[in-house]
Amino acid sequence: MEDAHKNAALRRLPSVDALLASPFAQRLSAIHPRALMVEAARRAVAGARQAILDRGEPSSAEVGERELTAALRALAQPKLRRVLNATGVVLHTGLGRAPLAEAAIARIGEVARGYANLELELDTGERGSRYAPVEALLRALTGAEAAMVVNNGAGAVLLALAALAAGKEVVVSRGEAVEIGGGFRVPEVMAQSGAALVEVGTTNKTRLADYERAITDRTGLILKVHRSNFAIVGFTEEASVAELAQLASVKGVPVFQDLGSGALAGTSSLGFTEPTVREVIAAGADLVAFSGDKLLGGPQAGILAGRAAIVRALAAHPLYRALRVGKLTVAALEATLELHARDQANEIPALARLAEPAAEVERRAARVAAALRSAGVSAEVAPSAAAVGAGASPLARVPSSAVALPGLSPDRLAAKLRAGDPSVVARIEGGMVRLDLRCIPNAEVEPLVGAVGRAVLACAVPEGQG
Repeated sequence: MEDAHKNAALRRLPSVDALLASPFAQRLSAIHPRALMVEAARRAVAGARQAILDRGEPSSAEVGERELTAALRALAQPKLRRVLNATGVVLHTGLGRAPLAEAAIARIGEVARGYANLELELDTGERGSRYAPVEALLRALTGAEAAMVVNNGAGAVLLALAALAAGKEVVVSRGEAVEIGGGFRVPEVMAQSGAALVEVGTTNKTRLADYERAITDRTGLILKVHRSNFAIVGFTEEASVAELAQLASVKGVPVFQDLGSGALAGTSSLGFTEPTVREVIAAGADLVAFSGDKLLGGPQAGILAGRAAIVRALAAHPLYRALRVGKLTVAALEATLELHARDQANEIPALARLAEPAAEVERRAARVAAALRSAGVSAEVAPSAAAVGAGASPLARVPSSAVALPGLSPDRLAAKLRAGDPSVVARIEGGMVRLDLRCIPNAEVEPLVGAVGRAVLACAVPEGQG
C-alpha cells in the first residue's frame, strides 16, 4: 500500500471519544463500566492502527461494534489461565512447572475459604511457627535435623549465603559458578549476599585439593552447586559431597549443597538419575537447598534442610521474613509431602506423567489423531522424546508420542492454539506443529481435540479477518 493511501486510512480511524459516542458503544456502556469501555476503545483503535501500519489494509480503518466487542472480551479474559501442555516438557517453567496433586488442591481450598492456624498452636493457644506443619515431614523424608521453607530456590540460596557467609569467602568450583533460569547467576547472588566468591579448579575438573588450598581463616562456606540445567561430559572430575564434608569437618567450615531439583526418592525407574536430598545429607552436607515445584511435585518454594544449628541461624536472619511463604503454599506443600510420606507419589501429576509407560502415551496419541481425522483435520502419530524440564536431568529424554499436524503454517497454527480456550502450547518441529501427549492426561484429551479443531478452522480464515 502506498504511503498516501496508508495515511488516508489512518486519518479515517475514529478517535476514542468518537467511538465511545457511537450508538453501539452507548448500548454496551449500559452493561460495562466506563473505565473498561475506555480501555476497550483504546485497544480497538490501536489494533486497527497497527493493522494498517503492518499490512496496509484500508478496511482496518473501520472500527465498529465487532472490534469493540472483541476488545471487551479480551479484557474480560483472565490473564493467568489454564493451558494444555503439549510441549513434552513435564516441568515447564513457563507453564508453572509442577501441576499440583488433587490432595494439594483440596488442602488449598480448605485453608483459603476461611481462617487457619498459620501461626497459632491450637493446643496451647500460643504463637507458633508457620512451618510446623511441614518441618516434621521434611525431617522424616530427608533425614535432616531441621528444615525450613522460603519463597523459592533462589531465595533459599540467597538466605543461606547471607546468614552463613556475609563478609566471608565462599569456595565454589569454577564449573559450578553457573547461571540458571531467569538470569539467576551464582556470582551475582553471592555478591548480593555480602559473601566473596572464590573460584577453584577449572570448568571441567575440580579436585578436592583445589578446595583444600583455597580454604583460609576467611572461608565461611563451601558451596557445591548441582549442574541441573546443563552437563559437562568427557574429560571431567569433581569432588563428591562426602569428600568435601570430610575436608570441611577438619577445617571447621560447613558444606552447602544447592541441589535444585529436590528429588525425595530415586528417579532411576523414571529413566534418569538425580541425587536425592536424603543421599546428599547422608553424605555429610551441612545444609541442602532444593525446590518445592520440581521433582518434589509441589508448589513453588525453596526448602532448606540440614543441621539444626545452621537452620536456626537462617531462621534468625532478618532476610528470612522477607522470603517467607503464605498459608496457601504451606497447605499445598504439606499435602504434597504427605503423599511422599505415604508412598503415594504416583498421585503427584508431574511424577505420574514421567512414570507413565510409553505405550500408554502412544495409545493416547492415536486416540487424539483419530478424533482429529474424524473432524477433517490432517493428523498423524509420530514418535517423540519428552524432557524432564525445570533444570532437572538436562540430558534425559523420556520416550513419548506426538500428534503431527501437517499442511498448515506452523507459526500461525501455534499462535491460534495459544490464543484458544483452553490455550494449547505445542512445539514446532520438522516444519509442523507437534502435540506431545506425555503431559496431556486422559481427562484433557477431549478439550485438546476441540481446541485443535477450532484453531485449524481459524487458520482457514484469511489473515486479518480471524
